[in-house]
Amino acid sequence: MLNVHNLTVSFMGTDLFSGITFKLNKGDRIGLIGKNGAGKSTLLKVLSKDIESSGTMAFDKDVQIGFLRQDIDFVEGRTILEEAYQAFEEIKEIELKLDGINEQLATRTDYESEGYSQLILDLTEFTERYELLGGYNYQGDTEKILQGLGFQREDFDKLTDTFSGGWRMRIELAKLLLQNNDILLLDEPTNHLDIESIIWLENFLKSYSGAIVLVSHDKMFLDNVTNRTIEISLGQIYDYKKPYSQFLLLRAEIKEKQLQAQKNQEKEIKQKQHLINKFKAKASKASMAQSLMKQLDKVELIEVDQDDNQAMNVRFAISKEPGKIVFEANELSKSYGEKQVLENVNLLIERNSKIAFVGQNGQGKSTLAKMMVGEIPFTGHLKLGHNVEVGYFAQNQSEYLPPEKTVLEIMEDAATDGNRMRVRDMLGSFLFGGDAVDKKAKVLSGGERNRLALCKLLLAPFNVLIMDEPTNHLDIASKNVLKEALQSFKGTLILVSHDRDFLQGLTSTVYGFKDKEIKEYLGDIDYFLEQHKIENLREAEKKTVVKVDKVFNKKEAHQMSRAQEKELKKLNNKRSKIETEIADLEVQITEIDLELAQNYEEVSARPNFFEQYKQKKKTLDILMEDWEKLEDTISNFN
Repeated sequence: MLNVHNLTVSFMGTDLFSGITFKLNKGDRIGLIGKNGAGKSTLLKVLSKDIESSGTMAFDKDVQIGFLRQDIDFVEGRTILEEAYQAFEEIKEIELKLDGINEQLATRTDYESEGYSQLILDLTEFTERYELLGGYNYQGDTEKILQGLGFQREDFDKLTDTFSGGWRMRIELAKLLLQNNDILLLDEPTNHLDIESIIWLENFLKSYSGAIVLVSHDKMFLDNVTNRTIEISLGQIYDYKKPYSQFLLLRAEIKEKQLQAQKNQEKEIKQKQHLINKFKAKASKASMAQSLMKQLDKVELIEVDQDDNQAMNVRFAISKEPGKIVFEANELSKSYGEKQVLENVNLLIERNSKIAFVGQNGQGKSTLAKMMVGEIPFTGHLKLGHNVEVGYFAQNQSEYLPPEKTVLEIMEDAATDGNRMRVRDMLGSFLFGGDAVDKKAKVLSGGERNRLALCKLLLAPFNVLIMDEPTNHLDIASKNVLKEALQSFKGTLILVSHDRDFLQGLTSTVYGFKDKEIKEYLGDIDYFLEQHKIENLREAEKKTVVKVDKVFNKKEAHQMSRAQEKELKKLNNKRSKIETEIADLEVQITEIDLELAQNYEEVSARPNFFEQYKQKKKTLDILMEDWEKLEDTISNFN
């Protein structure tokens, strides 16, 4: 589909990457990785022909490319549906033509004229083209995609102007997924998605028949979607047909072999050099010395792949010990105009808690975080505990960093007399060394903004840390450093995040936000996802049918006989097994539905296809009935 040869991109006389070559084939799902500033987004812009470069790019004939950029512009005045329908430019044009033809046919009476006959021919031609392009299905497909990305039906007729940048990005993503693109270029597509929408997008992309090149810092997303990894490091690329985690292992093995081969070669060269020095002084051995020297001249020195090992140095220290209760909230409510986001929320957070705020976008996670730091008004009562000092990392850093000020000026403005002398050292720890401190905030990349905000956060004392999507735009290496620092943090931690890998092992309690309420789950993110069976969108929609397991009370267990306890355990195991089978079947059926939607004729032509499809649905119905019976039986024990 695409051949890239000897590609070089330079900025201000310095090569961002130089002489890179690779091939993009149908079915490739490439994870493009590298540190912030390595050139990942730039390479996507080169592939989309947004910017020029030296080298050659050869595309297959009629290849269509869809590009999800980090920055997008919207035409004001369109509804969500109207904006999403922009994906179907030719279909919309044909609709207008068909409307015009039908209007003429309804009013004209010159049935025998050439003009009337031509209208009939045009009607037939445009109708056939309309059907071929999917004109009778595009509206339903659009609604499915929008719902998969988290929109509700009641949102469809609202103006895009009323939605945040994150939600607008979802509309742009929906448009790309609806188009018949052969190559998808996605620049951090998960940054504005909640966990449910990310899982839905994973399933969609796994069944996508074209080629995908995506930039993402979500390790789990990369592992679940990609089948190939290209790393940009120090101006070169490393290309392996493995998803991210397997790529890391393979890359480490290859580097180990390179190091061993280099070591053996150096040993061999040293031995030959020793013989040359020994023989060249003797006339009888001079020819042997000359022969050995020629051999050395022909040796190609083994090079070891170079790694960019620069990393942040982060440590979060608590200012002082707070009281036992950190936050106490009673009857908290918050609305934006007529939209009620949170209603009568009661909350008690104790010292040293590690909490994750999780839920769909728009359910109030960031809103509650802002309420807790006193950034927005609300109704109800919220009390901070004794000696509580809150550090806050806001999600949208662009609103908190003055664009015309330099990195150094921003830090010096926030510094106190006690730490102003350490500002440059702190910036160095966050990879702002040398001239980088003179960069203005408006030219910083997303990752650089996040690093600066983290650095600035350390200038003020805190023992409670509230972080709203801290990993957005951070490269994987920086995320790992941040995670290690948070694991070592001795204070209270509250994290708003959609990054499953980042949350794993970091929090011990999850607060699920839904329908204006908050529900507490005493476990980590894996436990939360297991409870909700959020493997894909279909399961998320059906979770009102498959109830959340009733929490088993250990005190009640002691009142049962051993036989009853044994029977209950057996039933619970059986129920868990059925739930797993239900989840697997629903994933399979969803994948088949997506295949049918994308290529009905080819899929339906498979031998015994519909018989197998119906059997899966029948099996699913039987399993659901078995689950309900088991649930009733288990409930009788409690």
